[in-house]
Amino acid sequence: MAPYTLTYFPIKGRSGPLRILLADKEQQLKDVMVSREEWMRGELFGQLPKFEDGDLVLYQSNAVLRHLARKHVEDIRTKYIKLIYQEYETGKEAFVKDLPNQFKPLEAILAKNKTGFLVGDQISFADCNLLDVLLNLKKTSARPKIKALLESESFKKLPINGNGKQ
Repeated sequence: MAPYTLTYFPIKGRSGPLRILLADKEQQLKDVMVSREEWMRGELFGQLPKFEDGDLVLYQSNAVLRHLARKHVEDIRTKYIKLIYQEYETGKEAFVKDLPNQFKPLEAILAKNKTGFLVGDQISFADCNLLDVLLNLKKTSARPKIKALLESESFKKLPINGNGKQ
């Protein structure tokens, strides 16, 4: 996948959460640093950061975060659909095992935002999309064999991750 391009000042500022999300998803980022003087001369759109994902160009950090949240939630949904329709018998164990990794970036966004929403201080389409994915996964967890695994003491005793935090 071609790297994303981010045009912004040489500071963290409004690009900080974008960089964090992309680093966590191991996505390449091409930085285009601009000076305040270039920006003031009107050589740019006027609002920064400017984010490019192929032919898609977005301005403003919240718009970029919504795009990335939607895109990466869709990654989870795509894997779920592949599991259900193509690899259910052979892929369910790996799918369930990898779920914490799939949700890690979204958890980071929720922790950073501190509002209980993926973007801003009210529900957005990104939150609705995530809820839909979670509801589908809940249905998956009710399947008899998966439910038995999730309720087994040996599974419950396993830590969620290796750093001791739940």
